[in-house]
Parts: sequence; structure tokens; C-alpha cells
Amino acid sequence: MTEDTGSQTARPDAIRAAADRPPLPRRFYTGASAGGVEGAWRVELDGRPVRTPGRHLVEVPARALADHMALEWAGQGERIDPVTMPVVRLVNSALDGVSRHLSETAGEIVRYSGSDLLCYRSDGPARLVALQAELWDPVLDWVHGRFGARFILAEGVMHVAQPQRSLDAIAAALPDEPLRLAALNLLTTLSGSALLALAVWRGFLPAEAAWRAAHIDEEVQEELWGQDAEALARRAARWRDFEAAARVLALLPPLGVE
Repeated sequence: MTEDTGSQTARPDAIRAAADRPPLPRRFYTGASAGGVEGAWRVELDGRPVRTPGRHLVEVPARALADHMALEWAGQGERIDPVTMPVVRLVNSALDGVSRHLSETAGEIVRYSGSDLLCYRSDGPARLVALQAELWDPVLDWVHGRFGARFILAEGVMHVAQPQRSLDAIAAALPDEPLRLAALNLLTTLSGSALLALAVWRGFLPAEAAWRAAHIDEEVQEELWGQDAEALARRAARWRDFEAAARVLALLPPLGVE
């Protein structure tokens, strides 16, 4: 009876929360496309260039990225739902926010590496211990070989300080332009691991493998106790943004050829 009563009282709250959300804006354009300008590509709606919420022109260095953003705009229905436009939202964030706070954004990624998910190991159950070694150890080995950064492992949640030399190596590996930095920051915060974010960016791991590596605790819990629909829905929403960040990194030109 208690569970039933709780679920009944939760439903009006959810209904009220939905009712309090402002209505989505109506679609005001017919077509969306990418248009070339000198040294960049714009997203255009009915031939007019799109601007970010901060009024910056949306210009990106890759035709493929502009095309994908145009597809997100074109895929809108009668109303425009930003939730269904994860690449557009990420690029807007890069142009409006990250471009003005490059060092702060890079610093946040480095701080994550100082308490990186991959460095904190469980003592059980055995399935989780095995998965952490199987999926995390190769990433740590790759980071050491690729960037010269060695990280100290700990059991449990007690913080362990990482070598400053390793943190400096991660800082030196980060890009200094907003689109890549915004994408890496989003990969990092959604996974809890700057090292997984770097592995996706540099092609060591596909996005799906990195996402799984970041959620093996949930995977083992679900094997033991079953799946929870609400938790799966929340994870799916985060995966949409994670995949969008990985896509932005993949669509940008290789470093040095923009």
C-alpha cells in the first residue's frame, strides 16, 4: 500500500512539472542547409544564417558538421525541441560559453583526471572487479604510452593524489579551440573520466565502448537485480549527448588542417 500511495502522489508532481515548462517555440522556417563562407561553413534556415542564443553566427570549420546540424534543424516538427538537437546545442555552448573560458574548461577536464573514474577500483563483486580490469586497464596503458601519464589506482572511494607530472601531461594534450574542448568536456562530465574522453577523441575507443566502460557498475547491478525503466531512460538521454560530443570530434577536420 505504501508503494502504491507514493507512486500515486508522484504522478501529479510530474504532471505539474511538465505543465510548468515553457512551450516549445514554433518552427519558423521551411528548409535548413549548410552554406560555405570564407574559411568556414554556416548553418542556414531558408538561406539566412543561424545565430546562437548568444547571437554569435554559427560557423564551423567542417562541411560535414554543418550538414549534420542542418539535418537536426530540418528534422524538427511543428515545434523546435532543443533536446532532439544535441549537436546544435553543443556547438552553441562552444561558441557562446567555452570560447570565452578556454582555460577554465580545460582546467575542469584536468581536475577530472585527478580523480578519474578509472583509478578507483571496487573490491567486489567479482564480476565488477573483472570488468574494471578488462575495460579500464587498457585505457590506462594507452594513456601512459600516448601521453606519458601514469595514474595511481586506489580501492574504494578514498581520494588518491595523482602525480602532477601526469596531470600536466593531460593538460598539454588538450586542444585550445572551443569546439573540441566543449566536446571533450561533455564526454568527461558525462562519463566521469577525462581519460575515456581522450580515448574517444584520439580514436582508441569508439563512443559505445567508452560509454560501456563508464557504466559497468550499473551493468553489474542490472545483471544482479534487473533493470529499472527510469534509470534506463536517464542513461539514454545522457548517451544522446555523449554520442553527439563524439560525433562532433569525428566530424571536425584533423588537427592542423582546419
